[in-house]
Amino acid sequence: MNESFCAVIQQYAFSNSDLKELRTTFIANCVFNNFLSYTAIMLNIVTMYAIRRTSSLPKTLKTLLLSLAFSDVGVGLFVQPLYTFSLVKWLKLDRPSCNTYQVWNISSNLFSAASFLGVVAVSVDRVLAVHLHLRYQELVTHKRVVTVVISIWVFSAFISLLVLWSSSATQNLVLLVIAATGFIVSFVVCTRIYLTVRRHKKQIQSMQIQEIVQAGEKANFTALIKSTVGLFYVYLVFLISYLPFFICIAVVRIYGSSIAFRKVFIFSWTLIFLNSSLNPVIYCWKMRHIRRAIIEILGNLSWSRSQPSRLHYNRSSRVVHVEN
Repeated sequence: MNESFCAVIQQYAFSNSDLKELRTTFIANCVFNNFLSYTAIMLNIVTMYAIRRTSSLPKTLKTLLLSLAFSDVGVGLFVQPLYTFSLVKWLKLDRPSCNTYQVWNISSNLFSAASFLGVVAVSVDRVLAVHLHLRYQELVTHKRVVTVVISIWVFSAFISLLVLWSSSATQNLVLLVIAATGFIVSFVVCTRIYLTVRRHKKQIQSMQIQEIVQAGEKANFTALIKSTVGLFYVYLVFLISYLPFFICIAVVRIYGSSIAFRKVFIFSWTLIFLNSSLNPVIYCWKMRHIRRAIIEILGNLSWSRSQPSRLHYNRSSRVVHVEN
């Protein structure tokens, strides 16, 4: 048992005297996470199915988005229920055991890190698609993307298992380094995308589009720009969701813990988990092909559910007709 981990957790847990001030925070986060757990699971499962059915998406982008959606399902299926369980235990003045903390910490680090790195990977993929343009398919192969996805999950597993053998200071340092690197890479990538998009738009506007090839190139690039802009919103939400948590880690290392900090820290976890529910909403909102696939799936589900009642009605009508 890693006693250093159990000790550091007490910085974020409450004492009996703190319960009155933290009770509302715990209840609010229990309600939020119960709801968000369901939405993260259902929305991402539907999104995964829609991504698989969207033939217009490049296979490489499909692989990255499926990995990202799978990590978000894991957040809703494992991490949020464990987090809610811990909050309920705290409310009952029955502090969860160190084993419970460790299981939750390992699962949260695994799926949250995979989601975090998945967004970074998607950002890099999009800047390569825009920057390389015609050479993209030659250099960014499906085999290489699969290797990247496997590496993301292996690295996320390594990070999540740090809790078993490293001190809390080491864990926080690793998380902060990864976060800083991820945010910097994503910021540079988004800046490159913006500059490249502006340059290509000017080039396209200056073209005399008279040939079919030129028209096709413009249409393909326009579709690429739209998907890239949609994924930029994923990055923006990801930044808003994760940044408060890493700021909290840095603040507690410098100034220590307090009631106000604990409230912010508890909500910062919920904000990270909210990201797993928002990602599929952004796909549906900003990526037209995925939106169409999701609408078609939901339409088929509604039609399937209405069939038994229609069949029953038809059979009843036939019976009445025979009796007459």
